[in-house]
Amino acid sequence: MRPGTPGLVCDHVSAGYRATPVLNGVSFSIGAPGVYVVLGPNGAGKTTLFRTLAGILAPTQGSVAIDGLPVRDQRTRDRIHFLSHLDGIPEGLRVDEAVGYYAAIERAHREDVDRVIGLLGLEELRHRFFSELSAGQKKRVSIARVFLRERDVYLLDEPTANLDPRVAAEIRELLLSLSRRRIVLYSSHNLFEAREIGSYVLALKAGQLSLFGRISDLRSATYSVGVRAARGEEHLPPERKRGEYYVFELNGPEDVAPLIQDLERRGVQVREVKEMGNPLEDLFT
Repeated sequence: MRPGTPGLVCDHVSAGYRATPVLNGVSFSIGAPGVYVVLGPNGAGKTTLFRTLAGILAPTQGSVAIDGLPVRDQRTRDRIHFLSHLDGIPEGLRVDEAVGYYAAIERAHREDVDRVIGLLGLEELRHRFFSELSAGQKKRVSIARVFLRERDVYLLDEPTANLDPRVAAEIRELLLSLSRRRIVLYSSHNLFEAREIGSYVLALKAGQLSLFGRISDLRSATYSVGVRAARGEEHLPPERKRGEYYVFELNGPEDVAPLIQDLERRGVQVREVKEMGNPLEDLFT
């Protein structure tokens, strides 16, 4: 690639561990800010891809570059932040010390430590030992380091795993704000979360890139919604009931409003409408 080529380019990359290949000829190019969700079943190569993009793992074939410079070049190291799904924080450190430790590595300042502790809601935990925290609290401390210093590319391996829904939603909002000006690659096993936060999807299957495109362009073979009724359940067809929901097969999201209008004309007061399937599920089969 020529110097000055914009964005992140993964060019026919193969990588693995000793004699075990994991990635096989993966190619894609990212030139615009946004959240790019990396999906795939266990063993598909997601973490190996992140390690290779971060320059931690050298590809056996192909290359990875940012703006035309190899990611393993010292000039690009400060442009990438890789957050592993493993915490990697010594259990004997207090929260304040742990964030300060990463601030020293990131060459950030003391005021940055205070800023991210506030940003992640860690003020009440700052003097507690990392070993005393719950899994969700440990994850929040781990994520705090992402916001110590701004980078060009963020590689986040399951950043909201083990977080309660409220905190996970707050983290997603922070990452969405970050992605307006930066490239964020984000792996997740939560398919509804992936649709909520992601603009694009990179799907891996058996070490190969099976799909790279806009999430909004994905469609399931069928589109199902479940309806719960507050009143008028007797007007709903009993053969459609699946647990608490009456399931309707539609052509797409655009048919939901007409369905609700039709049900209300029949005397059904709709309490909840829930999407029963997710087009991203097809990427895990």
